[in-house]
Amino acid sequence: MTETTDDDLLEHNARYAAAFDRPDLPGPPRLARAVVACMDARLDVAAALGLDLGAAHVIRNAGGIVTDDVIRSLCLSQRALGTREIVLVHHTRCGVEGLDDEAFASAVEADVGQRPPWRFGGFADVEDDVRRSAQLLRDSPFVPHTDHIRGFVYDVDTGRLHEVDA
Repeated sequence: MTETTDDDLLEHNARYAAAFDRPDLPGPPRLARAVVACMDARLDVAAALGLDLGAAHVIRNAGGIVTDDVIRSLCLSQRALGTREIVLVHHTRCGVEGLDDEAFASAVEADVGQRPPWRFGGFADVEDDVRRSAQLLRDSPFVPHTDHIRGFVYDVDTGRLHEVDA
């Protein structure tokens, strides 16, 4: 496996920019859809969902969990940029699955001298967490369009999505 340095990133960007032919893309996503997904490097959200540039907002974090910042982003996505659908994508073998929030926070505190002000979002069951995430969105007064929320678990071994009754 080849490591990428910052200079490599700039070289890749120069090639990307030289061939860039989409300067006229509007800010609002074409499909009026927002995706909340895990940051896991094994999950290529655009490829897995068939999304091209400009199709959807993609919000990623550890575990794909619904945090205050995810709600903030969805509030802007819906109220300012017209999205109406939300897709949740968690995945198998997630590093947050089974994580003990308290123990991890204590370990971080022991290392850096202060306790993190946020939860890490550990969960016991990926499908249950998809359901919990959908419910958090439905309960939020800041996310007005919650009638089209679908949840999925992406299998990192097969690339397939499994829909969860959210």
